[in-house]
This record gives sequence, structure tokens and C-alpha cells, in this order.
Amino acid sequence: MGLDIFSLEGRVAIVTGGSKGLGEAMARALAEAGASLVVASRNLTECQNIANSIAVVTGRGTLALRVDVTVRSEVDRMVEETLSRFGRIDILVNNAGINIRKPLMELSDEDWSQVMSINLTGPMLCSRAVGKVMIERRSGSIINLSSTLGYVGLPARTAYSSSKAGLVGFTRTLALEWAQYNVRVNAVCPGPFETAMNKALLQNPEVFDYFVSRIPLGRIANPEELAGPIIFLASDASSFMTGATLLIDGGWTAQ
Repeated sequence: MGLDIFSLEGRVAIVTGGSKGLGEAMARALAEAGASLVVASRNLTECQNIANSIAVVTGRGTLALRVDVTVRSEVDRMVEETLSRFGRIDILVNNAGINIRKPLMELSDEDWSQVMSINLTGPMLCSRAVGKVMIERRSGSIINLSSTLGYVGLPARTAYSSSKAGLVGFTRTLALEWAQYNVRVNAVCPGPFETAMNKALLQNPEVFDYFVSRIPLGRIANPEELAGPIIFLASDASSFMTGATLLIDGGWTAQ
């Protein structure tokens, strides 16, 4: 058994929220490992720019789609257009997400609903739509992007932490339901990464020091450091792994 078990040659991957941040980094990694790629988000121009860039660098087939993961009809269209272009779906990365940072007493009903809708309902809709294809082929890998904050608390993150903890539970349960079809469902829980979502926070010295003080490795992660775990979970290298959660947090939750 050689390194070819990490190859994604001939496979097709969908990455939601794939036009920036961790989504872009994961999309690039999957294509570099050999997968054809669908980059989906609510901003078509951003998706097209990233998809074109990845195609030029890797030579892989790419497709850019504007998709709101909270709208079932748009998710269904994403699946239809992927099948029309590539004929199969092997990998789904449920990455689209938002974070509204407010103490609970300042969090509106609309804030709560928006976070839950994108972070939890979105992965459900995408998994259900793509799952039909994977179950029929009796093969597939679904990777859900949870968070370290799905395991530990942090003030002003009630909605976000709740949604990410819910995604861990969703991952475990769906893994049990679909194991009989050889469809694997796993999750990754990144800690603090240098992304646009975290930029404003990490530029604040006090906040930066707060996070770093809780990370035994003593630094914030780069988005490219998700490449290895994502390729592992998407490929045959993790063929006996389902219902698991990888914490990629520099040791935060080991304490």
C-alpha cells in the first residue's frame, strides 16, 4: 500500500463556501490531489475566480456555481449541474458557514436563525441531496466543517458553538445511517486559522494573545494546514473511518 491511497484521481468533489478562506484552501488541496472540483457559494464571481485559478494551476476540471445552501431547490440544482458536467459525485465538503459574535442577551431571533440555517440546516440539505447519489453508487465521503468551538465554549459564541456542536452530532448519526451503503461521514474541527472571518479579531493584539495563550503549539494556523486532513478524509487512506471528528486546533482541546 503506497501513497496512491491518497490520490483523488477520477473523483469529483463539491466544496460549499469554497470561494474563500478555509473553503478555498480545501478546494485547492482536493484538486491538487486529483479531483475534479465544484466550487459553490453565494457569490458567483468569487467562485468563478477561484475555480478558474485552480483549473489553471492544477489542470483539473472545475465548475463554479452560485448556491445558497439554505434553499433546497438551489442545493438540488447544484447536484444536477454537477452530475451533468462530471457524471458523478464522490466527495462533499460542507464548509459554508457564518459566525455572529454577540452575547446571548444581544443576539436577535434572526441572528440565531441565520447561523443555524447556514451552519446546520445547510449541511443537512446538501448531505441529503448528494447522499442520494452516493447511496446509489454505494460509495462516497462527506466531510463536515465543525469547529473547536463545537467542543469548548467561548463568550459571545452561543449560536456558532451550538451550531457546530450540532454538526458533530449530525456527523455521528448520519455516519451510522449510511455506513451500510459505504458512504462515510466525518468532521473536522479547526481551531483559530488566519482567514477573512477571523481577520478583524486576530488584528486585535489582546484577542490574538488570548487565542495563542490557549494553543499549546503557540500560534495561529494557516489555511493550507487543512490540506492534509481533508485529503486524508476524502481519499481511500481513511477507508475504515466514519463518524469521527478530527480536532485541528494546535492542542487547544487536549488541555
